[in-house]
Amino acid sequence: MSSLRGIRQPELSKNLYKLIKTENHQIGAYETAGRESQSVASQLSEWGESTEDDAVSDISDKLGVLLAEIAEQEELFAQNLEDSRGVLKQIRNTESSVQPSRNNKAKIQDEIQKLKYKEPESTKLVTLEQELVRAEAQSLVAEAQLTNVTRQKFKEAYDVHTAAIIERAEKQLMLAQHARRLVSMLDDTPIVPGEERPLFANGEAAREVLNDAEASLRTWSPSVQSIPSSAGKLGANAMPSHVGQPQAEEQALHIAQERAYGGGETHQLHEQPLQTVEPPYPTSEAATA
Repeated sequence: MSSLRGIRQPELSKNLYKLIKTENHQIGAYETAGRESQSVASQLSEWGESTEDDAVSDISDKLGVLLAEIAEQEELFAQNLEDSRGVLKQIRNTESSVQPSRNNKAKIQDEIQKLKYKEPESTKLVTLEQELVRAEAQSLVAEAQLTNVTRQKFKEAYDVHTAAIIERAEKQLMLAQHARRLVSMLDDTPIVPGEERPLFANGEAAREVLNDAEASLRTWSPSVQSIPSSAGKLGANAMPSHVGQPQAEEQALHIAQERAYGGGETHQLHEQPLQTVEPPYPTSEAATA
């Protein structure tokens, strides 16, 4: 079914559709890794207890706690990647909404070329040329919306994505360092048959390692600044905030007429609004998997 949905995607959004679907599998892999790592941590603790070695049992139990916490970071990382993926969906949906305007423009151009070849004196050419001007204007608005949304959401998505990588790396590094402190407390000096090992004397220090790890997580704060963005200047219509929809459409229509008639005689167009996307670009609520 996933392959069929991919086939139905507009040409413009197919590549991003594939990327988003692949990211979904990637996120699932991180979630699975987190669950498996939790299981490993639990089994480590159980095994340590079964050794009947007090030192190994104590260290493995506390090490299991830290490894379980490291595993939780995988799950948190997967959640953050899902947030980033959700932002990319807004670009994909915008691409999908722009495709019809491109198709309509190409269709009218084809009709004009066919008519010029078959009936070069046809009066229908004037009507088609007017339609092409309007289609060109509509396309200009849609393409401007697309590039604005693409740049804004691309930066936003990978701001979230890369910050998540750094958070995961910093927290896991921090926890792994505490885990190494624990492991270093285990005395592995060889003994001879009949010799008894000294009692484990680092129980209190081992508990302190867990306290330090908890404190480290509690006091952790992001070490990166948000990537600078001018997206605040983007209005609700995916245009600069000082440009309203009517102004954007009027400017696009003027440019389309200039391109069509080169500043020469223009044909009066019917006074009707351009058929723009409503809302101007798909919102996050409209984003689907």
